[in-house]
Amino acid sequence: MRLFDTHCHLGLIHEDYLEQLLAVQYAKRVGVKHIISICNSLTDFEVIYNNLRSASDVYHAVGVSPSESGNKIDGWETRLQELMKLKRVVAIGETGLDYVKNFAPKAVQVDLFIKHLEIARRADLPVIIHNRQAGNDIIDILRTKIPQKGAIFHCYSEDWALAQKALDMPIYFSFAGNITYKNIRKLVETVEKLPADRILIESESPFMVPALYTKRRNRPEYLPETLKAVAAIRNTDVEEMAEILYANSLKAFNLPAED
Repeated sequence: MRLFDTHCHLGLIHEDYLEQLLAVQYAKRVGVKHIISICNSLTDFEVIYNNLRSASDVYHAVGVSPSESGNKIDGWETRLQELMKLKRVVAIGETGLDYVKNFAPKAVQVDLFIKHLEIARRADLPVIIHNRQAGNDIIDILRTKIPQKGAIFHCYSEDWALAQKALDMPIYFSFAGNITYKNIRKLVETVEKLPADRILIESESPFMVPALYTKRRNRPEYLPETLKAVAAIRNTDVEEMAEILYANSLKAFNLPAED
């Protein structure tokens, strides 16, 4: 069985670089062949990227997340464009809008989001999108700004109605450990109704731990629980679902197909 963790904050699981590398190795033992490493700031990115240089199966996304929208470093756009040229950088992000935490005024967040989309378009890279109660605004912006390589709604948590609005664009929907929780009717409906080739899974480590591991910090090695939940919802064999999701992940990040 092959799994692809499309969103993992390895640097938040452990500060020590050896522990970060061990987290990758533990994940491999349960079939997680690739991980997309996510950092919320450019400074964090440089640290984690250097920590994981030897982890050839770990890919990277680079960007300034909404959580840092009020703390951007001077010259961040130039620095982002430099960092995205590094080996194994396959996406811009995470970026997007967060209307729950209000890390910065909406206008500031929107400006930051649009600049990321423009950079991704010029670089011919997909974007990883953070969305908290801002789905309609994000969809409206993507209508004119989505990069040719598309986008990934990470840790999708809105309903099927919003997902439908995005299906005419090259957008994937990634589900995390919350798909294993109780009382998630809207997520279940979305997973049931989405085209199979639009679905991804992620650990969102160290957050969104699957229900089986409640009270623990999430780790990419727990990703099989999310796979099992998606397979059950879609009434699909677990091994078959794993292969579908793995192939989707390679396509979403424009990686070569594997035998």
